[in-house]
Amino acid sequence: MPTVAEKRRAFRALHATGCFVIPNPWDVGSARYLQHLGFKALATTSSGAAWSVGRPDGGLSLDETLIHFAALAEATDVPLNADFTNAFADAPEGVAANVGRALATGIAGISVEDQIPGAPQLYDIDLAVERVRAAREAVDAEGGNAVLVARTECYLVGVESPLKVALHRLERFAEAGADCLYAPGIRTTDDIRAIVAAVAPKPVNVLVGWAGSPSVAELAALGVRRISVGGALARAAWAGFLTAAREIAGDGRFGALAGATPGGELDTFFSADVARRPS
Repeated sequence: MPTVAEKRRAFRALHATGCFVIPNPWDVGSARYLQHLGFKALATTSSGAAWSVGRPDGGLSLDETLIHFAALAEATDVPLNADFTNAFADAPEGVAANVGRALATGIAGISVEDQIPGAPQLYDIDLAVERVRAAREAVDAEGGNAVLVARTECYLVGVESPLKVALHRLERFAEAGADCLYAPGIRTTDDIRAIVAAVAPKPVNVLVGWAGSPSVAELAALGVRRISVGGALARAAWAGFLTAAREIAGDGRFGALAGATPGGELDTFFSADVARRPS
């Protein structure tokens, strides 16, 4: 199994050229299967992880989140990017301390966002920049090899002129030391192109997962370096579960179970997966 240092070097190399998809598992099983499909890196999803234990997005504590990071990082051979929401702190010194704890779990990258928890509101821009700078210092204290992703949630909280806000914030975050920039919620090619140009040559992550999402090739042509799906894979899994469960509860029928993945197929995969991993 690769060391943490090797995973971090591989993760940085992925951000240097080209375009890659970094899907979001929500537990060890989904992480291992995504690795099996050939994805070169994975990213956690705060929403998917929370739903898996019966909580809403944002419902996990800092300690629970760190345990989740460690479990997925240990279970996989590819680099793992951690969705660290607001780093479970408002003040920069708290961000630095918590980013340091997160890096100790073996992750290869970490995302810190600028939304105030529980409110459709962003941190003041100067505070948001100081929070990114504090995260940068924590990464550097760990050797500087982990990838720091700075996110602005301006498209998701309903600010006026979200592109203008995103450009200003992401440019400031890049100057503060972010390695990769991310504005979840952007959908138009013009906005994507503008953000890529504004922070170049630093890489940009784009979130997909809605009907009509552009393809990998289309996003690559816009200069996007990496593509994530957030909680969409978890929501797809929940969709299959809810369709079948509602049919049983409402109609007393089991037709939706006909499309279920055979248990033997899953057992075969996980048996082989366990056997190949060192004890």
